[in-house]
Amino acid sequence: MIRTILTVLFVILYCVVSIPILIVETIIRKFNPMAAEMSMLHIVQGAFKIVLLITGTKVTTLGYENVPDDEAVLFVGNHLSFFDTIISYSQMKTRCGYIAKDNLAHIPILSWNMRFLFCLFLDRSDLKQGLETIRKAIDYVKNGISVFIYPEGTRNKSGDETNLLPFHRGSFKIAQRTNCRIIPVAFNNADDVFERHFPYVRKTHVIVEYGTPIAYQDLTREEQKHIDEYFRSVITDMVKKNQALV
Repeated sequence: MIRTILTVLFVILYCVVSIPILIVETIIRKFNPMAAEMSMLHIVQGAFKIVLLITGTKVTTLGYENVPDDEAVLFVGNHLSFFDTIISYSQMKTRCGYIAKDNLAHIPILSWNMRFLFCLFLDRSDLKQGLETIRKAIDYVKNGISVFIYPEGTRNKSGDETNLLPFHRGSFKIAQRTNCRIIPVAFNNADDVFERHFPYVRKTHVIVEYGTPIAYQDLTREEQKHIDEYFRSVITDMVKKNQALV
């Protein structure tokens, strides 16, 4: 209970404090965009690390050397928890925008922070809007900003983290149109922080692995044709392998 209360209080405190921070960073951005964006990246990463500390979340990271600091890539990961983003974003080495559900766009302060940090909001029920979101993500990558997407489209609530939901093939158009490398990301046990015992957070151990970057053009024609199934299989194998480490 105490972890839950402290987490809520910290989130509220950050939301209040982030308002003047965003105003200052927006002004700085007009003169030096990179400085403002990297500064905000580090501020949010610091806040996320505090959340992980308060919740007692121990994170074991594998393959961190695969997270680039000098190129834009497409991260694709399985999705178990809200904490997937908190954990992975706290480990990004440079600018990275996440593709999130459109309902988050209507939450004041949170959405302001997310937009500043290149997050995009996707309404999967609106094909036209979805295509526009992917187009913006393609522009991000072309301009040196990585993109992180969960191809399952929603959190996997099956209770079996090895049984990934089907991947949406459209998620990979970002790599197809930019020829950026794709980094598979596997999360184990992330839903044990919060979702398994909602509304309480619990002390737990999470594994995150960043797989070997894969260039779209290096895939065989058959792998490109079924790229959604290919990466679903790659990440499933990673999740299964890492279950022994939890």
